[in-house]
Amino acid sequence: MRKIALFAVAAGAALTLAACSEKTEDAAATTADSAAADTQANMEAAATDAAAAASDAAAVASDAAATGAAAATDAAAAAEANVQGESTEKAKAD
Repeated sequence: MRKIALFAVAAGAALTLAACSEKTEDAAATTADSAAADTQANMEAAATDAAAAASDAAAVASDAAATGAAAATDAAAAAEANVQGESTEKAKAD
């Protein structure tokens, strides 16, 4: 009788551990899925931020090029006006 009771207790403990192990596996799988979803969301946000930064940098570069081109045109007109003894506006029109 004592062996049967001992066996029943051992079997109950084994089933409890098995159930606990299954819950642990489920929790670990849920945690892994959540981590993967968070990583994907972070990567998408980083890509969006990088694209916005690249767009901003391109706009700044374009503005700088336009400003540089205008300055070069003004400098060339001033030099021509000085050499030919005319106004800068007339030199720009030439």
